[in-house]
Amino acid sequence: MAVQSEFTEIATKSTPITKESLARVKKSKNAILIGIPKENGDQEKRVVLTPEAAGLLVNNGQRVIVESEAGSASKFTDQQYLDAGAQVVYSSKEAFDVEVVLKVEPPTIEEITYMRQGSCLLSALQLGDQKAEFIHGLNQKKITGVAFEHLEDKVGGMPVVRAMSEIAGSTVMLIAAEYLSSVSNGKGLVLGGVTGVPPTQVVIIGAGTVAEYAARTALGLGANIKIFDNQLYKLRRTKQLLGQQVFTSTIDNFTLSQALKEADVVIGALRAERGQAKMVVSEEMVAQMMEGSIIIDVSIDQGGCVETIERTTHDDPIFTKHGVIHYGVPNIASRVSRTASFSFSNIFTPIILQMADLGGAEEMIFNYKWFMKGVYTYRGSLTNANLARKFMMPHKELQLLLAARY
Repeated sequence: MAVQSEFTEIATKSTPITKESLARVKKSKNAILIGIPKENGDQEKRVVLTPEAAGLLVNNGQRVIVESEAGSASKFTDQQYLDAGAQVVYSSKEAFDVEVVLKVEPPTIEEITYMRQGSCLLSALQLGDQKAEFIHGLNQKKITGVAFEHLEDKVGGMPVVRAMSEIAGSTVMLIAAEYLSSVSNGKGLVLGGVTGVPPTQVVIIGAGTVAEYAARTALGLGANIKIFDNQLYKLRRTKQLLGQQVFTSTIDNFTLSQALKEADVVIGALRAERGQAKMVVSEEMVAQMMEGSIIIDVSIDQGGCVETIERTTHDDPIFTKHGVIHYGVPNIASRVSRTASFSFSNIFTPIILQMADLGGAEEMIFNYKWFMKGVYTYRGSLTNANLARKFMMPHKELQLLLAARY
């Protein structure tokens, strides 16, 4: 009995053991419901948010709804999204019935009907593919449409375009190497150079980000490159970024035609002007190229800069015309969808967090001019002049619409 009383005394004097509690997820005053639908097109394999990015948003008080298998093409599982705190749903309607839809390709007309009245769509616009019905569908539901390829950063750059261009520029030379090989009925050349053998000749039309990364890859492999652009400052900047002397020229028919005759690989990478890429390589120039050469037109989604190019798919990526192999797949970055998805997440995660802090998409438009640059529909009105000209529709200046709030 004495021993038992001692144990009782020790138990009553000892500090009580506390129960473990679950970690709390940070609650936000302006929590946003974000939807990640599964991409509809067979050719699109990217996803805007990785599970890690979704988890970061959830930990900061946001709600993320992911349609089942939205990330499967990029090797992200539903379970990974669930573990990150996102909600996985099994219908497109649920993924679109949110405040902010994050998507790579623009939604179909049917998918627009699933969206909430007055919600925000953040996706690619893909101007070359759009029809007036798409704009009417968004305006009917007063959806704020934001084209992520038009978004700018604080220094005037375009982060999404830059990121996807870096990926496309690095990838095009790998594509070229594939189709130059004898296995693909190409010229049977190694992309680059080996001792005692003349190097591969690569012509790059355009001097933007795609050109920079394509040139880096080609030079690293030992190829000989020629870069053409009509903007001298772009040519100077590209030479400076590459850190070595390379052939550069403005685009004139004679010099470009001579370069194309000797080219093994031609990369079309001209940036669009007013929504349409400028055609600088005529069919006559293509007809004079060497048989088995390859043309990869990265600007195909904006019409292309080669007269003979046609849009192709990942399933059937090439065709031959005048003996020259043509590659016209518009979403090259989708070939490396996991890498591209990480790049998307790096860009959109902080944007969504900023949006939540301000209280929604409308406040983002009002507070940040770089975000305003991407807006093309707002509260039932078309606000993009290029789209208005294309579809012969009336448009309203976004600044005036915002001023009307007051």
